[in-house]
Amino acid sequence: MMFRVDRDVLAEAVAWTARSLPARPSVPVLAGMRLEVTDDQQLKLSGFDYEVSAEVTLELQTGEAGVVLVSGRLLAEITRALPAQPVDFVVEGAKAVVTCGTARFTLLTMPVEDYPSLPAMPPAAGRVGSDIFASAVAQVATAAGKDDTLPMLTGVRMEIDGDTVTLAATDRYRLAVRELKWQPDQPDFQAIAMIPGRTLADTAKSLVTGAEVEIALSSVGGTGEGMIGFSSSGRRTTTRLLDPEFPKYRSLLPTEFSARAELVTSSFVEAVKRVALVAERNTPVRLAFRGDEVVLEAGSGDEAQAVEVLPVDFDGGEINIAFNHQFLLEGLGAIDSDVARLQFTTSTKPAILTGGKPVEDGGIPDYRYLIMPIRLSS
Repeated sequence: MMFRVDRDVLAEAVAWTARSLPARPSVPVLAGMRLEVTDDQQLKLSGFDYEVSAEVTLELQTGEAGVVLVSGRLLAEITRALPAQPVDFVVEGAKAVVTCGTARFTLLTMPVEDYPSLPAMPPAAGRVGSDIFASAVAQVATAAGKDDTLPMLTGVRMEIDGDTVTLAATDRYRLAVRELKWQPDQPDFQAIAMIPGRTLADTAKSLVTGAEVEIALSSVGGTGEGMIGFSSSGRRTTTRLLDPEFPKYRSLLPTEFSARAELVTSSFVEAVKRVALVAERNTPVRLAFRGDEVVLEAGSGDEAQAVEVLPVDFDGGEINIAFNHQFLLEGLGAIDSDVARLQFTTSTKPAILTGGKPVEDGGIPDYRYLIMPIRLSS
């Protein structure tokens, strides 16, 4: 087996494939990256850890068919460090030789026959613009839980109903919901899938090189069990789905509010960051809305204290409320709007953070970030 390819093209493909390789593989062979040159002059690089698979296909000008397995992370480090010249990759017995300019590396190969077969791509369900998809996933994944002992809360729930996709994630302290339009292959397509949050966020961000992302699901019913796949511009990845069980989040979203506040997002973010400098890890930032200003405070008593006042467009009765400052900042970073709108019911019930973009009368924003307040001691 041998091939020649441009260094930048190879380095990018290897890096993309290596990102899915396990840091601590259960068996050594799973640390490998499979390289295959096909008879029709294509190079396929792939990785698989029984949960997530990744494969990228490159067109070659020169190549001899064959398959080899080498250390994926080592190959990624080598290709990233090579000079900007064509790369020659040749398998010689039990070794693979990588040559680029005056640089030459020899890698030991691993037994290809011990490597698991990549899962087949599920049936295609539809497609969506890659930028829109990446933005929507990033907005929702920020609220996904990080505690692997509660796998239900580490996922992003994807609900598909016709041409509408709804993404939702929660860690019990905040909830993010985003709706977007896509192009289903069947106009009445419906499905529910619970996708590992970190995997989905990484995948969506890595597929923006193409104009569209094709989504493939192994289950077209309502259970969502099985596998989901994403492909774009010669790249394809699959991941196993989590148990579809998820909190009934729609009942948590209030539809009526007693007060509304709108602030310049950038000013609000900077003020929260400054005030939070004196806040201990679990100490809230307190917000007092009255008239045309909001007072931000953190710290109390014998501790360091910070106070800042911002102008606000406020409608409703005075309200004092407190939030985990990190959760508030992550929500503000996700709304993608120059104006941040906070809507309240009471100081002890969840608030809704959205972008200040206008919506049609009676309509709801395409992105909502629900954040639980921290009860203030009297």
